[in-house]
Amino acid sequence: MTVTVRVPAKVNVQLAVAASRPDGFHDLANVFLAVGLYDEVTATPADELRITCEGRDADQVPLDRTNLAARAAIALAERYGRGPDVHLHIAKDIPVAGGMAGGSADGAGALVACDALWGTHASQAELLEICAELGSDVPFSLVGGAALGVGRGERLTPLEVGGAFHWVFATAVRGLSTPAVYREFDRLTAGTEVPDPVASAELLDALAKGDVDALAATVSNDLQPAALSLFPELTATLDAGRAAGALAALVSGSGPTTAFLVRDPAGAQAVAAALAASGTCRNVRTAVGPAPGATVVTPDGLN
Repeated sequence: MTVTVRVPAKVNVQLAVAASRPDGFHDLANVFLAVGLYDEVTATPADELRITCEGRDADQVPLDRTNLAARAAIALAERYGRGPDVHLHIAKDIPVAGGMAGGSADGAGALVACDALWGTHASQAELLEICAELGSDVPFSLVGGAALGVGRGERLTPLEVGGAFHWVFATAVRGLSTPAVYREFDRLTAGTEVPDPVASAELLDALAKGDVDALAATVSNDLQPAALSLFPELTATLDAGRAAGALAALVSGSGPTTAFLVRDPAGAQAVAAALAASGTCRNVRTAVGPAPGATVVTPDGLN
């Protein structure tokens, strides 16, 4: 038996960040939107835990127990008193170290795949609890759609979305470390009063109504100045997308992937072509959100 699970990327349409907590984390108001770029995680019985990977940037993915997919299998196995004996194969299509939760997606995908393979029948509440232990973005990778994440981003409230939103994503020539971006945020905001993070009522209303113009006017990312400070070349990518007609342009999460909200598929094609020709990014992808969360697509090899 094998189980394959498809898991989406995410874009943060709002990322409000508080000052650093004593534990080093930051309280967030994080409005997630899952988008239709996917990794797939396939679980197969094995004598021991093994990770393999293929696809975009596969050479950058760790294949040891630091991989979130491996950590997810270990966490589920420990909870149910069994060994994490599974081969997890990751087919990458979400940018690596790009601010789109590719590693988190793999963790959530592995958790769902192992639960199905092993027949542990964990409840969604149990799976979400394990996800939160693995990382701040992992719970959203499990549920998908749209959600407001608070705390470290792991405590989720599902959000209504009244329509489809079209996006263009430009991947950068190198990655950015999420901890490094948060450290730079702390440096840039040192000595200032950082407001408590609050979700924008106007942005939530725009999502609920499917209003692309209102969403474009309200997207925001408190980590963007830190990402641009560490990777100034991203400014040229953002400018190129705006010049090509994007309604809004922002760094996705901790970056360095940049996200461009457009009106429709034709707008996506125009912005994608301009970005590809701009010489400011490595490659360009288009996607639509919201997208479903971790979904079993091949139980026992059948769709």
